[in-house]
Amino acid sequence: MKHIVAGIIAHVDAGKTTLSEAMLYRTGALRKLGRVDNGDAFLDTDDLEKQHGITIFSHQANLKYHDLSLTLLDTPGHVDFAAQTEQALSVLDYAILVISATDGVQSHTRTLWQLLKRYQVPTFIFVNKMDADGVDRSQVLKQLQMGLAEGCIDFNNDTETQTDIPENGYEEIAMQNDTVLEQFLDSGKLSDDTVRKMIINREIFPCYFGAALKLTGVEPFLAGLERWTCEKTSDSNEFGAQIFKISHDEKNERLTWLRVTSGTLRTKAVLLNDQKANQLRIYDGVKYTVVPEVEAGGICAVTGLTETYPGQGLGIEPNSKSATIQPVLNYALDPKDNDIHVCLTALRQLEDEDPQLHVTWSNHLQVVRVQIMGDIQLEILQQILAERFNLDVKFGEGSILYKETITKFVEGVGHFEPLRHYAEVHLLLQPAPKGSGLIFDSSCGVDVLGKNWQHQVLTNLRAKEHLGVLIGAPITDMKMTLVNGKASIVHSVGGDFREATWRAVRQGLMMLKAQDACQLLEPWYRFNLTIDQAQVGRAMNDIQRMSGTFETPKDSGTELITLTGNAPVSEMQGYVQEVRAYTHGQGQLECVVDGYQPCHNAEKIITDLKYNPTSDLENTPDSVFCAHGAGYPVPWDEVPKMAHVTYVFEN
Repeated sequence: MKHIVAGIIAHVDAGKTTLSEAMLYRTGALRKLGRVDNGDAFLDTDDLEKQHGITIFSHQANLKYHDLSLTLLDTPGHVDFAAQTEQALSVLDYAILVISATDGVQSHTRTLWQLLKRYQVPTFIFVNKMDADGVDRSQVLKQLQMGLAEGCIDFNNDTETQTDIPENGYEEIAMQNDTVLEQFLDSGKLSDDTVRKMIINREIFPCYFGAALKLTGVEPFLAGLERWTCEKTSDSNEFGAQIFKISHDEKNERLTWLRVTSGTLRTKAVLLNDQKANQLRIYDGVKYTVVPEVEAGGICAVTGLTETYPGQGLGIEPNSKSATIQPVLNYALDPKDNDIHVCLTALRQLEDEDPQLHVTWSNHLQVVRVQIMGDIQLEILQQILAERFNLDVKFGEGSILYKETITKFVEGVGHFEPLRHYAEVHLLLQPAPKGSGLIFDSSCGVDVLGKNWQHQVLTNLRAKEHLGVLIGAPITDMKMTLVNGKASIVHSVGGDFREATWRAVRQGLMMLKAQDACQLLEPWYRFNLTIDQAQVGRAMNDIQRMSGTFETPKDSGTELITLTGNAPVSEMQGYVQEVRAYTHGQGQLECVVDGYQPCHNAEKIITDLKYNPTSDLENTPDSVFCAHGAGYPVPWDEVPKMAHVTYVFEN
C-alpha cells in the first residue's frame, strides 16, 4: 500500500477535527461518528480539549482507503497554539488545509499558508460547511485563488464516486506551468504523473468541497488523496529521523514523537548520547501498539530519550528550520500557597513539551516567568498545572516581549587578556531581513585565526541569548560575521574566546547606539474587525488611537463591514472587550501576530525602563587588556584604539 503522512490544519472552528472524524468513519476506522461539540471526537482526547471544544495538542490517527495507508496528524487550530502546528509541518508529506465556506480566508489562514510555503508542504484544500445558506462554490473558489494562490483548482467532480477532475480543470492546471501548457496544447491531455508532480511542486492545490458533519464530499476527497498523492522514498539506508513533538503519557513517561525519514528504527537502538529507544509506540488516538521496528516513512512515539526537542534531527537527518511562531507576551507566576520551586519543576516539564514557553527563573528576585501567545493559552496553562500537577496558581499582568535590532553595520571588537589568557575577536554586525532572526558566519581566513578558534567563536555566538543595549531585550534580524581575530600560541584557551566573542557583540551594539542606529521592535497584530456600517467611524478612530493602520474597507453589499489592518499588540490587547461592548456582542475581532515592527512609542519605553547597558555585568561591552603583568578593564568606547588587530571595515 502507498503510505502517506498528512497533517490537517485550519483556522479555528473551520471543522478540521470534524473532517478527521468523517474520514475515519468513512474508511471504517471508526464505528461511531463522534462530534467536537459532544466531546466524543476520536482525536480530541484530552479533557481540556473536550471542555473547550478546540484542539490543543496534535494527535495521530491511522486509516486505510483502498490502496492508500494514511497517517493523519490533527493539529491545533487556535492561533495561541500555532507553534504546535508549525512543529508538525516538518514531518508531513502533504497538508490538508480546511477552509470554512462561511468564513473564507481568514488572517490565521494566511499565516498557516505562509508556514506551508516556508516548509514547502504540498497542500490539498477541503472547503467545509458548503451546506450553509448562501454559499456559492464559484465565489469561494475565486476567494481562494485571490487570497491564497492562483493554483487553487477545483478537483471536485459532482458525483460521489468519480475521481476525475472537472472538464475544464485540466486546462486550468496546465496554465500554472508554461512547459506543461505547451504539452497540453499539443496533445490535449495531461498525465496523472504530471498532475502529481505539480502538486508536489506546489504549483497547484487541489480543492474539494463538502460538509464534513454530514459526510458530504468526504468520499471524493479520500479518492482524490488516493489518486493524486505520491509516497515519499529515501535514497539512503542509513537511519534518519525528525522529531516534531514531546509529550508525557498518563504515567508521566516522556515520549519523543518522530518520523523515520530513512533507514529503520529498531527497539533498543542507541540514538542520542548513549540513550536507547526503549519502546516504539504506534498511536491511534489514545491507544497504541508497541512494535519492534519502524521503517522509513513511519511515525512513532519513543520512550527512553530525555534530551530530545521538537525540530531536532537524529541520525543523518539535520535539524529542521527554526520556528517562526514566537510568543509575544511575558507573564510572572503567582504561586499562591505553593512552593515556587515545585511550580518551576512543573513548568520546566511543560517547557520540555513546548519550548516556546521559554520558562525563566530569577534566583535574585525569586520570580518565574513564562512567554505565551495569548489569553487562551494562559488559561489552558493554568488548568494544566491544576489538573496534571495539582498546582493552583495565578499569573500576574502580562507584559510585551520587545526585541532589538540594528539599522547600520559596525565592526565590534572584544578583547580578553587577563594574565596568562589571550583572545581578540572582530565581528561584523549587519542588519538582516525582517523575521530572519540571527545569522552567524565567518569570512576569516584560517591563516589569520585557526579553524578551532573560529569554531569556538561561532559556537559561543549560538550559546546564549544576546541582549540589546536599549532596554536589554533580545536582539534579532542581524547577521554576525567573524572577520578578524587573534590567538596566542601559549596563553589562549576556549573560555578566552567566549569572553571576547560576547564582548565584541556588545561593544558593536554600543557603537551603534552612539550613532542612533539601534532600533526597538515590538510585536504587531494583523487584524480583521467585522462590525455594522454604523460603527465604522468609531472603529477607525479606535485603530488610529492605537497607532494602527487599516485598509480602505470594501462594500460587501451587506450591513457588515470588515476592517483589515495592523496595530501594536501593546495597544490592541483587551480591545476585543471594547468591541463586544460597543457592538452589543455582534462584532467580531480576529487578531494574528504579524511579526515584529519598529516600536510605536520607543522613546517612552526606553525612558521608562531605564536600562543601563554598561551596568549589566553579565553582558558587558568592555574589554580586558594586560599591562605590567596585570589585566585591567578598558571601556567599550576606548577599545578601537587599543585593539591589537586592525579593523577590516571602517565604522
